[in-house]
Amino acid sequence: MVQPSTIATISVATAATGLLAYAVYFDYQRRKNPDFRKTLRREERRQVRAEKEEAVAQSKEKRRTIQAAVDAAIEEGFPSGVNEKEQYFMEYVQQGETLASDPSLTCDAALAFYKALKVYPTPRDLISIYDKTVDKRVLDVLAEMIAYDKSLDLDNQVPVTASLEDLMDIPSAGLD
Repeated sequence: MVQPSTIATISVATAATGLLAYAVYFDYQRRKNPDFRKTLRREERRQVRAEKEEAVAQSKEKRRTIQAAVDAAIEEGFPSGVNEKEQYFMEYVQQGETLASDPSLTCDAALAFYKALKVYPTPRDLISIYDKTVDKRVLDVLAEMIAYDKSLDLDNQVPVTASLEDLMDIPSAGLD
């Protein structure tokens, strides 16, 4: 009677020999057969093209998802009172920070940060804070949301009322 370990050893040796023989055959064909090389290059180009098309399709789908999320948020509306805006802002910033820790919820986290940005009085300042504190993958989605929303007023800044005469009254550093 044949031992099971002998059968297993023979099976593994046969599989390894077959794999080695295929590798030698493949290498020989690759080196010697011009039609085989053409076929390999053609398959490689076809695969690269398919990957590129898939990446473009995923990018378009991602953009559509982002646009749908922004449209839904705008349709939902934003609070108008000061206290409501403050509470809304705090709620969505906290929600965004929580969601940003999970890479699969990047779009949801960016949407929460976007909603907080919509009610913030000086959006440009908040964007600079986001830039320092929020993960880059979330910032990329948030940037697409901001670019899509034409109603977002990024120039809504507190006006500077200092005149030239006020600036002339500032003492110099004494380097005259």
